[in-house]
Amino acid sequence: MSQDASTDGDLRNTGLSLKHDREWDYELDRIVEAVEERNATKVGLQFPEGLKRRGPAVADDLRAITDDDVTYMLSGQPCYGACDLDTYLMRRTDVFVHFGHSPMKESDKIIYVPLFSNVDPFPMMGDALDELPEEDVGLVTTAQHMNRFDEMKAWLEDEGYTVHTRKGDDRLTHEGQVLGCNYASADIDADQVLYVGGGKFHPLGLAMEHPDKKVVIADPVNNVVTVADTEKFMKQRYGAVHRAMDAEKWGVIFCTKIGQGRWDMAERIVEDNDDAYLITMDEVTPDRLRNFDMDAFVNTGCPRITTDDGPQFHKPMLTPGEYRIAVGDEPLDSLSFDTFHGTW
Repeated sequence: MSQDASTDGDLRNTGLSLKHDREWDYELDRIVEAVEERNATKVGLQFPEGLKRRGPAVADDLRAITDDDVTYMLSGQPCYGACDLDTYLMRRTDVFVHFGHSPMKESDKIIYVPLFSNVDPFPMMGDALDELPEEDVGLVTTAQHMNRFDEMKAWLEDEGYTVHTRKGDDRLTHEGQVLGCNYASADIDADQVLYVGGGKFHPLGLAMEHPDKKVVIADPVNNVVTVADTEKFMKQRYGAVHRAMDAEKWGVIFCTKIGQGRWDMAERIVEDNDDAYLITMDEVTPDRLRNFDMDAFVNTGCPRITTDDGPQFHKPMLTPGEYRIAVGDEPLDSLSFDTFHGTW
């Protein structure tokens, strides 16, 4: 049953709500093999936020099948993607394991364990067909469902569709994969795109990046089909830009996370504006910025900081493109979604 997604424009309320029991393959054999090959004595384990609670059990399982002199360390740093590596821990371990995301950049030091979903996507894909009236359709999904991507494509073809897919730029590992900051895989020759996955952030970003396409969401995690509607989200972003138009002092945030830094962009803004001040941070949160006496902020780090948490900041938080609008360099109708391209 299709529902209107317009009420979900507030991206603070679009996190994954797991309604299924989950079992993942942590690929312990591959980790143990790397430990033995490298004679490792220190192993770092990094989990995304929703899976940190699983860390101790995984460490226990690894302890049981490796030598007693191997120490396992859990990263307590926030982790929201493959771009969000705990480089401090990584430098101090012989093997570093990053769970929950596909590789953004190959590295001999890092083992990526994607943790594919065990949820059946096809019932919701079937419900989504009513929203896909045209013969041509694009297909995209997230890393958690890439293990079923070929099956999804074949299923749509069996339903009579001509399915368009592509691999995006170097920030993406797989054909048809999208990230919260990159939708290059949706740049295909079809006016409708089926997104298979949980949450609303990815498909809303996709709809912003490709406003000419209808984006249908088949969410097998929450058992719902919706159509991405960017209207409420756009109103929020226009509101933030308008509030920042009278700003005199700007805080320009450079994120020091390895895969999120856009130094050249931050530097250009500061060089062009005598009232802009560069602020370096690893984790950008509303509380950390309260002590800065700024009228508005520009975030050159992860776009999700601006879109997910934007309403929680005490002063307007803009993307680089929105900043250009606020200071009069670009027209208001040029507002677009902020995306990342390339790795680090």
